[in-house]
Amino acid sequence: MAAWSSRKLLRDVILKRVVPNQLSAVRCFSSARESAPKIGHYSKKGRLLTGAAIGLVIAGGAYVSTVDEATFCGWLFSATKLVNPFFALLDPEFAHNLGVSAAARGWVPREKRPDVPILGLEVWGRKFSNPVGLAAGFDKNAEAVDGLLGLGFGFVEVGSVTPVPQEGNPKPRIFRLRNEGAVINRCGFNSEGIVAVAKRLGAQHGKRKLDETSSTSPSSNSEFKQGGKAGPGILGVNLGKNKTSEDAAADYVQGVHTLSQYADYLVINVSSPNTPGLRMLQGRKQLKDLVKKVQAARDEMQWGEEGPPPLLVKIAPDLSKEDLEDIAAVALALHLDGLIVSNTTISRPDPVSKSPLASEAGGLSGKPLFNLSTEILKEMYILTRGKIPLIGCGGISSGEDAYKKIRAGATLVQLYTAFAYGGPALIPQIKTELAACLERDGFKSILDAVGADCR
Repeated sequence: MAAWSSRKLLRDVILKRVVPNQLSAVRCFSSARESAPKIGHYSKKGRLLTGAAIGLVIAGGAYVSTVDEATFCGWLFSATKLVNPFFALLDPEFAHNLGVSAAARGWVPREKRPDVPILGLEVWGRKFSNPVGLAAGFDKNAEAVDGLLGLGFGFVEVGSVTPVPQEGNPKPRIFRLRNEGAVINRCGFNSEGIVAVAKRLGAQHGKRKLDETSSTSPSSNSEFKQGGKAGPGILGVNLGKNKTSEDAAADYVQGVHTLSQYADYLVINVSSPNTPGLRMLQGRKQLKDLVKKVQAARDEMQWGEEGPPPLLVKIAPDLSKEDLEDIAAVALALHLDGLIVSNTTISRPDPVSKSPLASEAGGLSGKPLFNLSTEILKEMYILTRGKIPLIGCGGISSGEDAYKKIRAGATLVQLYTAFAYGGPALIPQIKTELAACLERDGFKSILDAVGADCR
């Protein structure tokens, strides 16, 4: 059976399923369909090597499939490291879309091992089996939610989603800085739009409800079993505005009205550096007016016992002390549910400043962002007096990094760039290292460690 699956998958990757017949450029914007994303032609050599590697992984899986489930699961995650070098041969945007396509089709390993109890926590009344999430930007159009949650993330954030479909900025718009563990992107909110994403999330939601009602298996007694509108995990929806829109608040309100029913939490993204004028919405008056309108739009909707989804704001790392004070004041005054700290930076800290790609316009993510974003995180935790849950994002590539974010004030953490480089094997590695850090320093839970460096 495994051998047959290997041959079928390899044939699909090389011949049919992944590569269309037309030699077209990769599209970040496609028609609003529920099918998995289509991938354009790029490199015959890259396709053959990637397909061969996937086939070898599955064939090897057949060999170890006779061992216990935990061992087999661990082997599958480790085996994905074999594929990473082949992705490096591909154009960055093509490789990104290939990764989304693989997750959408279920061609990625599925975590069967339960998270250790020390990583479990409850935030906004939602139970997270672990605090490690996937940041917005990877699955922009909610095409691979189930596959990504299956990798073992505690939560996945899709988007940014704009009201009207838009293609984003001209290509090329993603640049790897592999030696620095960084990426520069200027995608510009390429999105299929809220209608397409709503249809996709609605179909997924309906399927999960059907599965739940038809399932006869007993529920787990695990204290921190994940649970949300995404079924096995927590789903966040990141909302953006259209580039040509003259009324930003109306764009975010439209996103709330259309997508909030499928979200465990919502994010107002006012910090991408790739949409002209967007970061101006982080000013005190602008942010206050915007949050009030979005909160009102959410609260006027009908909600069940679980209530409306929490509302967060994602901020930039390139903010002055006065800017941070203004944002903190607005967040406290309006009882904002959380902040994500932070988005990409327009600065070029060392060693990126010495790279030939440093002059490329766009936001920088990855390891060089870690110190800057963590300092902003710590400052925001102090300014909000620990009263608002913070999600630490920016430069996390290890369990130790995640732990430092938590000690700086993060209740949850997100990664993206390191995942793009390290692949699925990085997720269990980070969780294992994070649990070891907590135990090493005598913490009994994640919440015990939050803000430890600010006390």
